[in-house]
Amino acid sequence: GGLLVAAALNLQPELYDGCVAEVPFVDVTNTMMDSDLPLTVIEYEEWGNPNQSTDFHIIQSYDPYSQYTGQHYPPLYVTAGLWDPRVGFWEPAKWVAKIRALLPQSSHILLNTDLDSGHSGSSGREKAIQDDAQKYAFILSCL
Repeated sequence: GGLLVAAALNLQPELYDGCVAEVPFVDVTNTMMDSDLPLTVIEYEEWGNPNQSTDFHIIQSYDPYSQYTGQHYPPLYVTAGLWDPRVGFWEPAKWVAKIRALLPQSSHILLNTDLDSGHSGSSGREKAIQDDAQKYAFILSCL
């Protein structure tokens, strides 16, 4: 989901007044080239093998991190989980850092890295409600 959202932002960011990207898989090329990561090799079938030229160019064509060149983005609320086994916390952090460095105009680019959660967010009802409240507050601020 996060990959699709980020790729759509790169294609037509003007369509959005704000965006919530939850644990987005946004550095596809670099992640898929690291065969030491636990899920990489088994996901070549889904994402492609960047060690093959054709697959590399296809991955590069939609990779949100590679495709971001400083175009205007709406306000973003990006989440990451320190214990996420699917999307390393460094991916959203690296993407946010690049956007902040290249964004032509000042915008709200927020990164919320939960130090206790994994891919599905926080455990516990109260923490999950707090997380949802933060996302809803961000969404309402964009309206």
